[in-house]
Amino acid sequence: MLVRRLARPMLAAIFIKGGIDTLLNPEPRVGKAAPKIQQAENLVGDKLPPQAPTQPDQLVRIDAGVKIGAGVLLALGKFPRIASLALAASVIPTTVVGHAFWEYDGEDRTAQEQHFLKNLGLLGGLILAAVDTEGKPSLGWRARRASRKLAKQTRELTGSSSDTDFSEFAESAKSAAGTAGATARDAVDVAIGKFAA
Repeated sequence: MLVRRLARPMLAAIFIKGGIDTLLNPEPRVGKAAPKIQQAENLVGDKLPPQAPTQPDQLVRIDAGVKIGAGVLLALGKFPRIASLALAASVIPTTVVGHAFWEYDGEDRTAQEQHFLKNLGLLGGLILAAVDTEGKPSLGWRARRASRKLAKQTRELTGSSSDTDFSEFAESAKSAAGTAGATARDAVDVAIGKFAA
């Protein structure tokens, strides 16, 4: 659809540009991120795996790489839902670290608040892009449809010359498929709730 082909690159552009700028000149972002990373490390440092990157310059570069890679994928329409989720996951710490308006006063506070709200709007757009199925049925809908189809085929088999009673199997399969669909819906709802919180 034309709207998606136009909207995805428009949404991705700011992330690609920001990621490139960060890779070319990481020092200002590293300086801003370092105290926050130290605070986070003090809170959860002993729970981190030993191989987890904790150096501010590493984390800033990783974040920039995610923004560029996921931004390009989103702009090209390749794995757009996964790319949108990756960008959403990267925009949250960037917003909290880079635009903590509550730590400023006066005009600086107003400017940081505007950037914070801008990023919040971008996060909303990414969430919409992440749940966009492009008109295709959702995983939950497909699971429920498959369970109904299986139950119907089983009823047809039991009504034929077959002596085997498949009705219990059909009901348990229908129940399992319904549960899988509900679980998938719940997982998406939880993920959206975490991004929106």
